[in-house]
Amino acid sequence: MILLTLGIFLWVAGHLFKRVFPDLRARMGDPGKGLVTLIITVGLVLMIYGYRTADYVPVYVPLPDTGYLNNLLMLVAIVLLGAGVLKGVIWTRIRHPQFLATMIWATAHLLVNGDLAAILLFGSMWLWAAGSILLINAQEGEWVRPPPGPLRRDAVLVGIGLALYGAITSTHIFLDHNPFMGNYY
Repeated sequence: MILLTLGIFLWVAGHLFKRVFPDLRARMGDPGKGLVTLIITVGLVLMIYGYRTADYVPVYVPLPDTGYLNNLLMLVAIVLLGAGVLKGVIWTRIRHPQFLATMIWATAHLLVNGDLAAILLFGSMWLWAAGSILLINAQEGEWVRPPPGPLRRDAVLVGIGLALYGAITSTHIFLDHNPFMGNYY
């Protein structure tokens, strides 16, 4: 759990550094981008390794058949994650699509994982995304919706999302966590 916790700390610290210490980050200039990227990357590696190697400590038993809801939420999360990149119509309806995607991803995983490591990882990512939304909204004020991009970008987004969903589910199956079973316990 130590590596998982350290990874979460580095991930959150790296992402919030610019928001919490904007003057210090500005003084660091372009080399600071590399340092922050390194901190976030090391955090991600530690989170993955720490989660995969953590002892299983059960906290709650997920409800039966929540795997199906997890699958639907994951598809939505993947599409939202890309909405800010392709900038179609969806992007103009949601101020923080990537943070919302992270919150949906975390919620989906908490529905099907009731162990301590999962609560630590997915719960902290949910809190980080929600906190980031609140921090950005407080610093930047009211959101002015951008003009919508072409709807075809959203169609491409859904297509890419489905392909990525296939790759992610295939990886989960390869790692012996079949997301199509409905139950994970």
